[in-house]
Amino acid sequence: MHSSRRIVDYLVYVAVRILICAAQAVRIETGAAIARWMAWLFCDVLRLRGKVVDENLRLAFPDWTPEVRHHVTRKMWEHLFLMVMEIAHIPRKIHHTNWRDFVELGRADELIRLMLEDRPTLITTAHLGNFEAAGYILGILGFPTFTIARSLDNPYLDRFVNRFRGSTGQFIIPKKGGYDQMLQVLDRGGVMSFLADQYAGPKGCWVEFFGRPASAHKAIALLALEHQAPVVTASAVRTGRPLHFRMSVYGISDPQRSDTECSSVRSLTEWYTKCLEEMIRSAPDQYWWLHRRWKDTRAPKKPKKQVA
Repeated sequence: MHSSRRIVDYLVYVAVRILICAAQAVRIETGAAIARWMAWLFCDVLRLRGKVVDENLRLAFPDWTPEVRHHVTRKMWEHLFLMVMEIAHIPRKIHHTNWRDFVELGRADELIRLMLEDRPTLITTAHLGNFEAAGYILGILGFPTFTIARSLDNPYLDRFVNRFRGSTGQFIIPKKGGYDQMLQVLDRGGVMSFLADQYAGPKGCWVEFFGRPASAHKAIALLALEHQAPVVTASAVRTGRPLHFRMSVYGISDPQRSDTECSSVRSLTEWYTKCLEEMIRSAPDQYWWLHRRWKDTRAPKKPKKQVA
């Protein structure tokens, strides 16, 4: 059974590599046209996760009409396929000498100042824009980052994806069993990045996200307060043309500043979640609305007994 699983995993890996080679063989403009066609297929024909996406958009933007939600759904699928095309092309297109032709930086001086300090920095972002490109570009700029991520079930694909991420200095720490590595990075003043928009389970920190309760991980705020590390919310959103991004800093919360209001796990989690919402509102068609972000599996509270 173990041997057959390895064979299947390797065949899947080979198929993915062939698809990546095919994507690299065409112009990125052709890839964008393919992404539009695939978006129509997945949105209008297959309707993959259509109910989940439409429900999420309805909860986040209650004033939108069904036609607007459908348009954004198709644009989301187009973004996802175009993101894959961009990842295939980025190592060949963007490098140390020409990155300015592809990337605009917003408030970069503040982020660079923090990453040059001796203490650690925590970057929070969402499944928005091309977050894989963001780590790659930060590596080009000379700032290696460490990202918490779940290892892929397919070991061949896992190594392949991590080679892309590590080619300019984005290193992956496994979500399971990587806590000691994370502490080592923070102790030596490194940069940790987190995709902070994922459901954290019933025991997470419950905060408002698009006006509804959502469970967020407590670890980001706990690590920031324990290590006196600034938390930066940032994104890398496509600016209209494939492979062209604007990397923006939306907010910085520094626990060493006397004027900061984020002095507890809840207040800091609420702050960066609000920043993530602002980021997503700026480009909703580039967000992954596929996740069940608002699911609530908490046990219902028992009504208080009335005292006679």
